[in-house]
Order: sequence, then structure tokens, then C-alpha cells
Amino acid sequence: MKYFSTHEIGRIFVVSLDPGDYLLESIMDLIQKENVKDAVVISAIGTLDHCRVHMVMTTGYPPENRFEHWKDKPLELASVSGVIANGEPHLHVVVSDSEKAYAGHLERGSRTLYLAEIVIAELRSLNLTRTYDGEKHILTLTGGS
Repeated sequence: MKYFSTHEIGRIFVVSLDPGDYLLESIMDLIQKENVKDAVVISAIGTLDHCRVHMVMTTGYPPENRFEHWKDKPLELASVSGVIANGEPHLHVVVSDSEKAYAGHLERGSRTLYLAEIVIAELRSLNLTRTYDGEKHILTLTGGS
């Protein structure tokens, strides 16, 4: 186990998306425009009419992924959470329809239906990066000065 700590919380962003705005693309746009290096997505709620996620389907290596795509389907956005390390987001999402909930890795192409509200907290002095190990190319989080 590794963990990273900071007492330096930076800016807090409250993002409001309008109908037709794309969730991941808007977050990535904010990261670039505001030069956000390290942060956490701590809250997101709203509605979507398009959603793209992928889920891991196996326990072996290499993992098999299943990609799900809902198009022109009303979905409640219950959560987006994850870490932004060195300007790169790794985010997971929970959405639901009238029957069940779905969770997975957020992909490009998830679009706001009526509104979406996202809260992002900047973390200072962590210097987080994601690197691949040499063997299985598994993404790991590292930190340092």
C-alpha cells in the first residue's frame, strides 16, 4: 500500500454543465484551462442522455473490458469520483435508469441531458503521476517532490 498526503488544499471548482455539454470532455477542458495538476473529483450529480463507460470483465491479465454505451436514454448521474494526477483524470461514474444502476470507468461521449454539477478540489504539493509497471503494464499512482 502507498498513500500520499497534503495539508495544502487549493482551489475548489464547482462546474455547472448545460444540456448538451460533455462530462469528461468538460472536466478535461477545465483541467487544461485552469492548469490543474493534481485534484480529486468529490461530487457529481445530474442527468445524462448519452453515457459511455467501460468495465473490467475478467480477473486475469490482460484484463478484458466491456464497453457500454447508452444513447438517447434518460439516465440519472448519481456520482463521478476519482483522481486527477499530473493533469490526467481517472474517473468512475455511477448512473441509473428506472430499473437499475450501472458503474464503470467514465469514457468520452457522456452527455448532459438537463444539467450536471461537479465539484473538484485541487491538491497542492503532491506531484502525483501514474506510471506503468514494467511487467503487466498496470497503472500505478506515485507521488513525490
